[in-house]
Amino acid sequence: MTDKAIEDIVSKFRVEGKLTTARPFGSGHINDTYRVITDTGNNYLLQKINHFVFKDVSGLMNNLVNVTGHLKEKLKGLLGANPEKQVLTLVENNNNGYYFEDADGNYWRIFLFLNNTKSYDQVLTEKQAFEGGKAFGLFQALLADMDTGLIVDTIPNFHNIEFRLANLDKAIASDSAHRLNKASPEIEFINQRRTDMCRILELGRAGILPERIIHNDTKFNNVLLDEHDHAQCVIDLDTVMPGFVAYDFGDAVRTIINTAPEDEPELDLIKLNVPLFTGYVKGYLKQTAGFLTEAEVNSLISGALLLPYMQGVRFLTDYLNGDIYFKIHSPWHNLQRARAQFQLVKKLEEAEETLNGIILKTWQHEIQ
Repeated sequence: MTDKAIEDIVSKFRVEGKLTTARPFGSGHINDTYRVITDTGNNYLLQKINHFVFKDVSGLMNNLVNVTGHLKEKLKGLLGANPEKQVLTLVENNNNGYYFEDADGNYWRIFLFLNNTKSYDQVLTEKQAFEGGKAFGLFQALLADMDTGLIVDTIPNFHNIEFRLANLDKAIASDSAHRLNKASPEIEFINQRRTDMCRILELGRAGILPERIIHNDTKFNNVLLDEHDHAQCVIDLDTVMPGFVAYDFGDAVRTIINTAPEDEPELDLIKLNVPLFTGYVKGYLKQTAGFLTEAEVNSLISGALLLPYMQGVRFLTDYLNGDIYFKIHSPWHNLQRARAQFQLVKKLEEAEETLNGIILKTWQHEIQ
């Protein structure tokens, strides 16, 4: 986009000063983001919302307003908290709303830029893992009393394993890309675990696990850290929806505990980094032990098993459908990804008792 086009969009919002520079910012794959600086020295983040992914833009933005407002109100009551630094702040448009639709049907929003913060794509130290756990734990804790009815599903069935398995079954039945004969071991692996992987959903339907407001995309780079590498703010709130805490826990563990890349072709290289897992658990339960039920704590290990399994199901489904969703670098990339995720599930299953012991021991320590 030209600077003039960006300046025109920025002028539709209540920013201080006039635009002087606008540059692409960040490594996100969904929304287009620009860092905007005005002649008064103020910094903002301008984003074009991907309305092909998030079809209900009004509902999405209402979610953001409700969630950030709730977080700031709760933080006001905490000693030493700074809501303006610890929570994203939306900038109003000139009509008292929070987004703008341009002539081409694109949707835009602006956040205040949080200065002196950074993020990491990979967890390298136990301290970083601890801070990530603390950040997502506090996020859940602050939203624990929020009415789930205030939040719409921005991506329906996002972590619904029954929905993901149903999509896989359709892909198997159609075999549109004629790849079914290449995926027999992976399908057998999935089928052996179908019942166990629906456990969280079943506990939720039985009322044993409460539905809460969760983040749903707990990658480590969705935590901003300050100059001392302390967790400051959870970002990328577009997937904040009702769900079960085990989903957030499991997705974070999936990305933290694996010693190899998500698509590692050499399966023997996929091992578990238990110290990083322990660091995350300590940070997470430090913030959540006060509100989690015993059933929720017991479900965390199920979430750690479920999320890589579900991601593998999604990769395999896309492979069977002819690679229509995920970007690939080779014709077998999605199959490779699925195999790597299922290898991670195997490693987690082998260590399940040990990992759950770390969770329970940490929880007992925090509630004493």
